[in-house]
Amino acid sequence: MPSLIDIRRRIRSVKNTQQITKAMKMVSAAKLRRAQERVIAARPYAGLLRKMLANVAGAVVSSESAGVNPLLSAREERRIQLILITGEKGLAGAFNSNAIKASLRFAEERAGASLEFVLLGRKGRDFYRKRNAAIRGEHTGIMNKVLYADAAGIAREAAERFAQEEIDAVYVLYNEFRSAASQKLTVSRVLPVELPAGQSPTEYIFEQAPDQILGRLLPRYLEVEIYRAMLESAAAEHAARMTAMDAATSNAAEMIDNLTLYMNRVRQASITKEIIEVVSGAAAAE
Repeated sequence: MPSLIDIRRRIRSVKNTQQITKAMKMVSAAKLRRAQERVIAARPYAGLLRKMLANVAGAVVSSESAGVNPLLSAREERRIQLILITGEKGLAGAFNSNAIKASLRFAEERAGASLEFVLLGRKGRDFYRKRNAAIRGEHTGIMNKVLYADAAGIAREAAERFAQEEIDAVYVLYNEFRSAASQKLTVSRVLPVELPAGQSPTEYIFEQAPDQILGRLLPRYLEVEIYRAMLESAAAEHAARMTAMDAATSNAAEMIDNLTLYMNRVRQASITKEIIEVVSGAAAAE
Protein backbone atom coordinates (compact mmCIF):
# COMPACT_ATOMS: atom_id res chain seq x y z
CA MET A 1 0.00 0.00 0.00
CA PRO A 2 1.49 3.39 -0.96
CA SER A 3 2.18 5.89 1.76
CA LEU A 4 0.24 9.10 2.28
CA ILE A 5 3.22 11.12 1.10
CA ASP A 6 3.30 9.24 -2.21
CA ILE A 7 -0.43 9.73 -2.73
CA ARG A 8 -0.24 13.45 -1.94
CA ARG A 9 2.70 13.81 -4.32
CA ARG A 10 0.71 12.10 -7.07
CA ILE A 11 -2.32 14.31 -6.46
CA ARG A 12 -0.13 17.40 -6.66
CA SER A 13 1.39 16.15 -9.92
CA VAL A 14 -2.05 15.52 -11.46
CA LYS A 15 -3.21 19.00 -10.39
CA ASN A 16 -0.22 20.57 -12.10
CA THR A 17 -0.99 18.60 -15.26
CA GLN A 18 -4.62 19.70 -15.06
CA GLN A 19 -3.56 23.35 -14.96
CA ILE A 20 -1.43 22.84 -18.07
CA THR A 21 -4.20 21.10 -20.03
CA LYS A 22 -6.72 23.74 -18.98
CA ALA A 23 -4.40 26.52 -20.16
CA MET A 24 -3.79 24.72 -23.46
CA LYS A 25 -7.52 24.36 -23.96
CA MET A 26 -8.03 28.11 -23.49
CA VAL A 27 -5.19 28.92 -25.88
CA SER A 28 -6.58 26.56 -28.52
CA ALA A 29 -10.06 28.03 -28.10
CA ALA A 30 -8.71 31.54 -28.74
CA LYS A 31 -6.72 30.38 -31.77
CA LEU A 32 -9.72 28.44 -33.05
CA ARG A 33 -11.86 31.55 -33.16
CA ARG A 34 -9.34 33.37 -35.33
CA ALA A 35 -8.74 30.34 -37.55
CA GLN A 36 -12.46 29.78 -37.96
CA GLU A 37 -12.95 33.39 -39.03
CA ARG A 38 -10.27 32.97 -41.70
CA VAL A 39 -11.86 29.75 -42.97
CA ILE A 40 -15.32 31.31 -43.14
CA ALA A 41 -13.87 34.31 -44.99
CA ALA A 42 -11.97 32.13 -47.48
CA ARG A 43 -14.82 29.79 -48.39
CA PRO A 44 -16.97 32.35 -50.27
CA TYR A 45 -13.95 33.54 -52.27
CA ALA A 46 -13.06 29.99 -53.23
CA GLY A 47 -16.67 29.30 -54.14
CA LEU A 48 -16.95 32.41 -56.33
CA LEU A 49 -13.65 31.61 -58.03
CA ARG A 50 -14.90 28.10 -58.73
CA LYS A 51 -18.13 29.54 -60.15
CA MET A 52 -16.20 31.99 -62.31
CA LEU A 53 -13.99 29.18 -63.56
CA ALA A 54 -17.10 27.17 -64.45
CA ASN A 55 -18.59 30.13 -66.34
CA VAL A 56 -15.44 30.72 -68.36
CA ALA A 57 -14.99 26.99 -68.93
CA GLY A 58 -18.52 26.83 -70.24
CA ALA A 59 -17.52 29.18 -73.04
CA VAL A 60 -14.50 27.15 -74.10
CA VAL A 61 -15.39 23.57 -73.18
CA SER A 62 -16.79 22.89 -76.64
CA SER A 63 -13.76 24.27 -78.45
CA GLU A 64 -10.40 22.65 -78.98
CA SER A 65 -8.58 25.56 -77.32
CA ALA A 66 -9.70 24.34 -73.90
CA GLY A 67 -7.41 21.36 -74.12
CA VAL A 68 -4.36 23.45 -74.93
CA ASN A 69 -3.78 24.53 -71.33
CA PRO A 70 -1.30 22.10 -69.74
CA LEU A 71 -3.13 22.15 -66.41
CA LEU A 72 -6.13 20.49 -68.08
CA SER A 73 -4.34 17.58 -69.72
CA ALA A 74 -5.57 14.39 -68.07
CA ARG A 75 -3.31 11.39 -68.48
CA GLU A 76 -2.67 8.04 -66.86
CA GLU A 77 -1.68 8.51 -63.23
CA ARG A 78 1.69 6.81 -63.15
CA ARG A 79 3.50 9.52 -61.16
CA ILE A 80 1.42 11.04 -58.36
CA GLN A 81 2.23 13.83 -55.94
CA LEU A 82 0.40 13.89 -52.62
CA ILE A 83 0.35 17.10 -50.58
CA LEU A 84 -0.15 15.91 -47.01
CA ILE A 85 -1.14 18.57 -44.46
CA THR A 86 -0.58 17.73 -40.79
CA GLY A 87 0.09 19.71 -37.63
CA GLU A 88 3.31 21.10 -36.25
CA LYS A 89 2.66 19.71 -32.75
CA GLY A 90 0.92 16.82 -31.09
CA LEU A 91 -1.55 16.76 -28.17
CA ALA A 92 -4.44 17.04 -30.64
CA GLY A 93 -6.04 13.64 -30.20
CA ALA A 94 -6.12 11.57 -33.39
CA PHE A 95 -5.80 14.60 -35.68
CA ASN A 96 -2.33 13.83 -37.03
CA SER A 97 -2.54 10.04 -36.86
CA ASN A 98 -5.79 9.99 -38.86
CA ALA A 99 -4.24 12.08 -41.63
CA ILE A 100 -1.12 9.89 -41.74
CA LYS A 101 -3.19 6.68 -41.80
CA ALA A 102 -5.27 8.12 -44.64
CA SER A 103 -2.08 8.86 -46.58
CA LEU A 104 -0.94 5.25 -46.06
CA ARG A 105 -4.28 4.00 -47.41
CA PHE A 106 -3.91 6.38 -50.34
CA ALA A 107 -0.49 4.87 -51.09
CA GLU A 108 -1.84 1.32 -50.82
CA GLU A 109 -4.70 2.06 -53.21
CA ARG A 110 -2.19 3.36 -55.78
CA ALA A 111 0.53 0.82 -55.22
CA GLY A 112 1.15 0.51 -58.95
CA ALA A 113 2.03 4.19 -59.32
CA SER A 114 5.11 6.13 -58.28
CA LEU A 115 4.09 8.28 -55.30
CA GLU A 116 5.96 11.24 -53.89
CA PHE A 117 5.05 13.44 -50.93
CA VAL A 118 5.01 17.14 -50.29
CA LEU A 119 4.72 17.37 -46.51
CA LEU A 120 3.21 20.39 -44.79
CA GLY A 121 3.65 20.19 -41.03
CA ARG A 122 6.27 18.67 -38.77
CA LYS A 123 4.30 15.56 -37.77
CA GLY A 124 3.90 14.24 -41.30
CA ARG A 125 7.50 15.10 -42.09
CA ASP A 126 8.81 13.20 -39.06
CA PHE A 127 6.69 10.16 -39.87
CA TYR A 128 7.73 9.76 -43.51
CA ARG A 129 11.35 10.75 -42.99
CA LYS A 130 11.78 7.70 -40.74
CA ARG A 131 10.35 5.45 -43.45
CA ASN A 132 12.55 6.59 -46.33
CA ALA A 133 9.58 7.70 -48.41
CA ALA A 134 9.95 9.68 -51.63
CA ILE A 135 9.72 13.22 -50.23
CA ARG A 136 9.63 15.99 -52.80
CA GLY A 137 9.25 18.89 -50.38
CA GLU A 138 9.22 19.58 -46.65
CA HIS A 139 7.52 22.65 -45.22
CA THR A 140 7.69 22.83 -41.43
CA GLY A 141 6.53 25.81 -39.43
CA ILE A 142 4.18 27.16 -42.09
CA MET A 143 1.10 25.73 -40.35
CA ASN A 144 1.75 27.88 -37.28
CA LYS A 145 0.75 30.90 -39.35
CA VAL A 146 -0.90 30.12 -42.67
CA LEU A 147 0.11 32.58 -45.39
CA TYR A 148 -1.13 32.80 -48.96
CA ALA A 149 2.43 33.27 -50.23
CA ASP A 150 3.40 29.82 -48.93
CA ALA A 151 0.42 28.18 -50.59
CA ALA A 152 1.11 30.03 -53.85
CA GLY A 153 4.72 28.82 -53.90
CA ILE A 154 3.67 25.20 -53.39
CA ALA A 155 0.99 25.54 -56.08
CA ARG A 156 3.38 27.10 -58.61
CA GLU A 157 5.94 24.33 -58.16
CA ALA A 158 3.26 21.65 -58.58
CA ALA A 159 1.84 23.39 -61.67
CA GLU A 160 5.29 23.69 -63.29
CA ARG A 161 6.13 20.05 -62.70
CA PHE A 162 2.70 18.96 -63.97
CA ALA A 163 3.03 21.12 -67.09
CA GLN A 164 6.46 19.58 -67.77
CA GLU A 165 4.90 16.11 -67.33
CA GLU A 166 7.15 15.22 -64.41
CA ILE A 167 4.00 14.22 -62.52
CA ASP A 168 0.61 13.09 -63.78
CA ALA A 169 -1.66 14.12 -60.89
CA VAL A 170 -1.60 16.14 -57.68
CA TYR A 171 -3.78 15.35 -54.68
CA VAL A 172 -4.24 17.21 -51.40
CA LEU A 173 -5.02 15.34 -48.17
CA TYR A 174 -6.16 17.40 -45.21
CA ASN A 175 -8.65 17.62 -42.34
CA GLU A 176 -11.62 19.75 -43.33
CA PHE A 177 -13.04 21.86 -40.52
CA ARG A 178 -16.71 21.14 -39.86
CA SER A 179 -17.22 22.31 -36.27
CA ALA A 180 -15.36 22.50 -33.00
CA ALA A 181 -16.25 18.85 -32.38
CA SER A 182 -15.81 17.30 -35.82
CA GLN A 183 -13.37 17.26 -38.70
CA LYS A 184 -13.56 15.39 -41.98
CA LEU A 185 -10.60 13.82 -43.74
CA THR A 186 -10.65 15.00 -47.34
CA VAL A 187 -8.65 13.89 -50.37
CA SER A 188 -9.13 16.13 -53.40
CA ARG A 189 -7.44 16.11 -56.78
CA VAL A 190 -6.26 19.57 -57.76
CA LEU A 191 -4.33 18.65 -60.91
CA PRO A 192 -5.38 18.14 -63.60
CA VAL A 193 -8.17 20.65 -63.06
CA GLU A 194 -11.54 19.18 -63.92
CA LEU A 195 -13.72 21.45 -66.04
CA PRO A 196 -17.49 21.17 -65.67
CA ALA A 197 -19.35 19.60 -68.54
CA GLY A 198 -21.90 21.52 -70.55
CA GLN A 199 -22.30 25.13 -71.55
CA SER A 200 -22.62 28.07 -69.19
CA PRO A 201 -26.29 28.98 -68.65
CA THR A 202 -25.44 32.69 -68.99
CA GLU A 203 -24.04 34.34 -72.10
CA TYR A 204 -21.00 36.53 -71.46
CA ILE A 205 -19.12 39.01 -73.60
CA PHE A 206 -15.40 38.50 -73.09
CA GLU A 207 -12.89 41.25 -73.73
CA GLN A 208 -10.15 38.63 -74.07
CA ALA A 209 -10.44 35.20 -75.56
CA PRO A 210 -12.10 32.83 -73.05
CA ASP A 211 -9.22 30.36 -73.26
CA GLN A 212 -6.77 33.14 -72.28
CA ILE A 213 -8.89 34.07 -69.29
CA LEU A 214 -9.10 30.41 -68.36
CA GLY A 215 -5.32 30.18 -68.54
CA ARG A 216 -5.03 33.00 -65.99
CA LEU A 217 -7.71 31.59 -63.71
CA LEU A 218 -6.41 28.03 -63.48
CA PRO A 219 -3.15 28.83 -61.61
CA ARG A 220 -5.01 31.15 -59.26
CA TYR A 221 -7.64 28.48 -58.66
CA LEU A 222 -4.91 25.98 -57.77
CA GLU A 223 -3.32 28.45 -55.32
CA VAL A 224 -6.64 29.18 -53.65
CA GLU A 225 -7.48 25.49 -53.27
CA ILE A 226 -4.19 24.73 -51.51
CA TYR A 227 -4.50 27.86 -49.37
CA ARG A 228 -8.04 26.93 -48.35
CA ALA A 229 -6.92 23.40 -47.49
CA MET A 230 -4.20 24.82 -45.24
CA LEU A 231 -6.73 27.11 -43.51
CA GLU A 232 -9.16 24.23 -43.04
CA SER A 233 -6.45 22.04 -41.57
CA ALA A 234 -5.23 24.76 -39.19
CA ALA A 235 -8.75 25.37 -37.86
CA ALA A 236 -9.40 21.63 -37.54
CA GLU A 237 -6.15 21.18 -35.61
CA HIS A 238 -7.06 23.87 -33.07
CA ALA A 239 -10.52 22.34 -32.67
CA ALA A 240 -9.05 18.86 -32.16
CA ARG A 241 -6.53 20.13 -29.63
CA MET A 242 -9.20 22.05 -27.72
CA THR A 243 -11.37 18.93 -27.55
CA ALA A 244 -8.43 16.75 -26.48
CA MET A 245 -7.33 19.17 -23.76
CA ASP A 246 -10.90 19.48 -22.48
CA ALA A 247 -11.10 15.69 -22.18
CA ALA A 248 -7.69 15.59 -20.49
CA THR A 249 -8.79 18.24 -17.98
CA SER A 250 -11.94 16.29 -17.15
CA ASN A 251 -9.96 13.06 -16.77
CA ALA A 252 -7.51 14.81 -14.46
CA ALA A 253 -10.36 16.06 -12.27
CA GLU A 254 -11.78 12.54 -12.07
CA MET A 255 -8.35 11.13 -11.20
CA ILE A 256 -7.91 13.74 -8.45
CA ASP A 257 -11.26 12.76 -6.93
CA ASN A 258 -10.35 9.06 -6.99
CA LEU A 259 -6.92 9.67 -5.50
CA THR A 260 -8.38 11.89 -2.78
CA LEU A 261 -10.89 9.22 -1.87
CA TYR A 262 -8.14 6.61 -1.81
CA MET A 263 -5.95 8.87 0.32
CA ASN A 264 -8.76 9.29 2.84
CA ARG A 265 -9.22 5.53 3.04
CA VAL A 266 -5.50 4.97 3.60
CA ARG A 267 -5.43 7.67 6.27
CA GLN A 268 -8.47 6.20 7.98
CA ALA A 269 -6.90 2.73 7.92
CA SER A 270 -3.71 4.16 9.40
CA ILE A 271 -5.63 5.91 12.19
CA THR A 272 -7.63 2.76 12.93
CA LYS A 273 -4.44 0.73 13.08
CA GLU A 274 -2.86 3.18 15.52
CA ILE A 275 -5.95 3.13 17.75
CA ILE A 276 -5.91 -0.68 17.81
CA GLU A 277 -2.24 -0.67 18.71
CA VAL A 278 -2.84 1.80 21.61
CA VAL A 279 -5.81 -0.17 22.93
CA SER A 280 -3.90 -3.47 22.62
CA GLY A 281 -0.93 -1.97 24.48
CA ALA A 282 -3.12 -0.61 27.26
CA ALA A 283 -4.89 -3.98 27.62
CA ALA A 284 -1.55 -5.79 27.79
CA ALA A 285 -0.30 -3.39 30.49
CA GLU A 286 -3.25 -4.24 32.75
